Formats: sequence, structure tokens, C-alpha cells
Amino acid sequence: MRSGAMLQLLAVAGCGAGRPPADLVAVDGSSTVFPLSEAVAEAFRDAGDARVTVGQSGTGGGFKKLCQREIAIAAASRPIRADELARCSAHGVELVQLPIAHDGIAILAHPDATWIESITVAELAQIWAPSAQGRVMRWRQVRPQWPDEELHLFGAGVGSGTYDSFTQAIVGTAHASRGDYTASEDDNLLVQGIAHDRLALGFVGYAYWAENAAALRLVAVDDGNDDNGAGAVLPTPTTVADGTYQPLSRPVFLYVRADARNEPAVARFVEFYLDRAESLSREVGFIPLSPAGYADSRARWAGGTPR
Repeated sequence: MRSGAMLQLLAVAGCGAGRPPADLVAVDGSSTVFPLSEAVAEAFRDAGDARVTVGQSGTGGGFKKLCQREIAIAAASRPIRADELARCSAHGVELVQLPIAHDGIAILAHPDATWIESITVAELAQIWAPSAQGRVMRWRQVRPQWPDEELHLFGAGVGSGTYDSFTQAIVGTAHASRGDYTASEDDNLLVQGIAHDRLALGFVGYAYWAENAAALRLVAVDDGNDDNGAGAVLPTPTTVADGTYQPLSRPVFLYVRADARNEPAVARFVEFYLDRAESLSREVGFIPLSPAGYADSRARWAGGTPR
């Protein structure tokens, strides 16, 4: 991802209850959205404004910190769940949901895995369903034409919004999958694992493939819907934005504590984020919203529209 200097993590001594000082904007959450948030934070810092830290504890981890008032902003690669929203409500936290870009979940293999150019949603479900654990262990079990060799799986960890989105889209139930795979909330680790394993198959956010395209084989996905005539589709800025890449296209979000609109540093950062999201999304491999989409997010922020 963006290779600028990592943002310095600043100690939060003496601020009480784990909350950052007034001139420090703390962002945490999705590792998928991290490259975009980091790029915006670097530009914000370069403009000489307030200090920003950007963490990547996963979408679920970001929501937990947000609801406990440890941070003002959580980045998310999926919408907030009902149980997470209830936790926020129990702490008196209202949220403003701001779509910021489109992303696709990319299916990836090693460059030497020349036998796989496309895969169907049904085959992905056969591989990733909970019932596949310990049973679907070789490529040939999925498609007879594929080699009779071990299948090594890589994917997002259970704390990741990408995991929830992928399992909902492919298995049909969020947070349900086999557990015998190499899992991480850090997409960079998954990319490295797939790039160094000839028998690997995995899923990561599209932006991470875009940054490492030369080291990975991108696999087209066929949703099995003959009515649309699309067949197997590769994720691209066009197919993700127009929804042709189904069912693995999705929006990504910022969630901001509604009361943080009264914190000047947070308000300036969110406004800066929405102003720069279109250009910086392209730079780090995301797909921008339409102009109307960004106008809607600005209106939601200006009005403090609750989720």
C-alpha cells in the first residue's frame, strides 16, 4: 500500500479513560480501508493540521473501540451489525455512517497456478463452507480438471469486515466458514502468503491486489446468474462500481461518533477525508463513489444524520 512513512503512534498519557487529547484524531478499524485512511491522514498531516493516528484492529475491533469512546472514527469494510449498534447505544454513542469508496473482494492464486482462470460462487461455497473443513483439501475435489494437489487456503480473520462480507456473499451466512485456513486481519500478510505458495487460493480486498498485481493471479468470479449474461467477471474499477462483479462488490465506510462533530480536529479531518476520498481512492486502489455519492456523505456529515 502507500509507502510513505508510517504514522507515528502518539502516547495518550494523562487524557483519562483511554481517550485521546483534543488535538489528536484517532482512527481505527478495517485493515482493508487502512491504506485509504493512511493516505488521507498523511495528506492531512502534511497540510499542517491536527495529529492523526491510524490503526488496523479490524472492522469489529474498530467498532468496539468506537462504542467504548476510545476513538472518534472507525473505518469499516461492512455495515455495522445489530449487536454492535446495540453495544454503542448501551454506551450512549450515536453514529454517523459515511460511505467513502467502493471495494471488491478479490479471489487470488499464485502466478504459477495456471489451471485456474475463473471460479464459480458455488465452487467457492464448496471450498469455504463450514462442512468443508477437513474434507475439501485438494484442488481436484473442486473441479476434476484441476490438479490432484493440496489446496492451501488464505483469507481474512474472523475479526475482519472482509471475512463477514465474504462469508455472507459466498456461504450465505456472515461469520460462518471452515476454520482450517491461514487467517489474518492483515491483508499484507495474506498477499505475501499467496504470492509464495504455488497451491494457494485466497481472498483479500481488491486494493491489495492492485498494489501487488505482478505477484498474484487474479481469478474471475462467475455468480451463476445466466440472466445477466456476464459469465465470469474480473474485479476492475468499472465492474466493482457498477455492480457487475457480483457478489463480491461492496461499499466501505467511516463511522463517526455523532458527538465528535463538536470536536474541531475531528470535524476538520472528516471534512478533509470526504474532500480527498475521490482522488486518494484511485491512488491506493479503491474505486471512488459517484459525485452524488460523495455529496450524500457530505450532507450526512453536515447534518449529523444518525445511522
